[in-house]
Amino acid sequence: MSVPRLVIAAPSSGSGKTTVATGLMAAFASRGLAVSPHKVGPDYIDPGYHALATGRVGRNLDAYLCGPELIAPLFAHGARGCDLAVVEGVMGLFDGAAGQGELASTAHVAKLLRAPVVLVVDASSQSRSVAALVHGFASWDPEVRVAGVILNKVGSERHEGMLREALDESGVPVLGVLRRVQQVDTPARHLGLVPVAERRAQAVEAVAAMAAQVREGCDLDALFALARSAPALSGAAWDATEAVLSSSPPPLPVPGKTIALAGGAAFSFSYAEHAELLAAAGAEVVTFDPLRDEQLPEGTDGLVIGGGFPEVYAPELSANEPLRKAVSELALSGAPVAAECAGLLYLCRELDGQPMCGVLDATARMSERLTLGYRDAVAVSDSVLAGAGTRMRGHEFHRTVVEPGAGAAPAWGVRAPQKRVEGFVQQGVHASYLHTHWASEPGIARRFVERCLTS
Repeated sequence: MSVPRLVIAAPSSGSGKTTVATGLMAAFASRGLAVSPHKVGPDYIDPGYHALATGRVGRNLDAYLCGPELIAPLFAHGARGCDLAVVEGVMGLFDGAAGQGELASTAHVAKLLRAPVVLVVDASSQSRSVAALVHGFASWDPEVRVAGVILNKVGSERHEGMLREALDESGVPVLGVLRRVQQVDTPARHLGLVPVAERRAQAVEAVAAMAAQVREGCDLDALFALARSAPALSGAAWDATEAVLSSSPPPLPVPGKTIALAGGAAFSFSYAEHAELLAAAGAEVVTFDPLRDEQLPEGTDGLVIGGGFPEVYAPELSANEPLRKAVSELALSGAPVAAECAGLLYLCRELDGQPMCGVLDATARMSERLTLGYRDAVAVSDSVLAGAGTRMRGHEFHRTVVEPGAGAAPAWGVRAPQKRVEGFVQQGVHASYLHTHWASEPGIARRFVERCLTS
C-alpha cells in the first residue's frame, strides 16, 4: 500500500497537534482529496473532530491495545482508497506506555508506518532555542524521520524571522507558521476537549477555523510532497470478516441478530472496528441514543454501551425512564450486554444520586481523582465477551468511583498499578471500566454474537 501519509507530532502535550492535524485534514479535504484521519493512542475525542474535517471515520492506532503487528494493517484498512492519510500523535513524540520504552508512542507508530513526522512546536516563549529543541528531537532516534516543523503561537513577523533564522542550519525545513492571535477556541473539561457529539454546530465552526488557519500559515504543497515521499507498506489491510474467521473455525454465526449500540452525546466513545467486527460476525448493528430514544431498537438481541460522559447527562438519562426499564428488562432476560466505563455507570442503581438502569447492585459518583493509564488484564469469570483466563490489554480514563454491592462476579484481574479485580459479570452482563480494542481479540465479537443466538 502506498498511500501518502504524515504523522503530526510535538515535543509535548498542549503544543497544538490537534489544531494542526485537524486543520490539515480539513484543508486537504477542501481541495477534493480523500483524507484518511487517524489518532495515535486510546483517545476517542480527537477522532470526532477528524471525522468532521474529512467526512470519514476517525480511527485509532494504539500499539499497546492492539499490538505493534496490527498498526500497519489497521492503518491500511482505514486509508484504503484515500489520497492522503494524516495521523495525529499523542503527548510528546517519544512518550509511550509508562515503563514500556517506545511502545505506543507517536515515534513507535511513525516507525511502524514508515511515515515522515512533522513536529508542531509551541514557539511562544523561545527564539534561537527552537533550533536546539528541533535538533534534539530530529536526532534522538535515527529511525524516526522528523522531516518538517510547523511553528505554533508565533507572536509577530519579527519573532517568525528569528525562529526561521535559528532553524536555517538545523536541516529541518519550516513548513508552516501559525500566529498566536489566531488560536482556535476548543472548550475542554475534566477529560479533555468537549466531544463533537455535544457541540456539533460549534465544532463545525471550529474545524473550519482550523482549516483556514492552516491554509493561511502552512505550505500545503510542500506537506503533500512530503507525504508522498513515504515508502510503500507491505502486508494486507486488516479485514473484519477475516479477523472474525481467524478467531475460530467457520462457519460464522447465522445472520439476523440485532445488536443495539449506544451512541449520542452521552455515549460517544466507541472504536469503529467494534461495530465492523459485530457485523462481520453476522449481526445487524443498530445505533440508538439513550438521551432521546425511549425504547431499544426493535428486536434487540444484545446491547453494547461504550464510553462517554453519562455524568454530564445524568439528569437526562435518569429522566428517560422507559429506556432505563427496557435496558433492565433486557439484562434480566439474560441477553448479552457489554458495557465499558460510561456504560458501566449507566447500568448502576444510581449515578450522583440520579436513578440509572439498576442492572447492577452498585452506585457511582464523580470523584476528584483522575484514574488514567494502560492496564494488563485477565478475565477472571466466564462472560459473554471472554472465557476465564483470556488476556487483554485495556485503558482506564475516568473521574468516577463505583461502589459495588453484591451478586456479581468480577470481570477482570488487573496487575497494575496495583493488583486488583475490576468490573462485573452477572448473567449475560459484562460491565467494566476498561476500554478494550476488539481488533486485538476478534473472537470477542464472535462470542458476543453467538451468545445472542443462545440467550
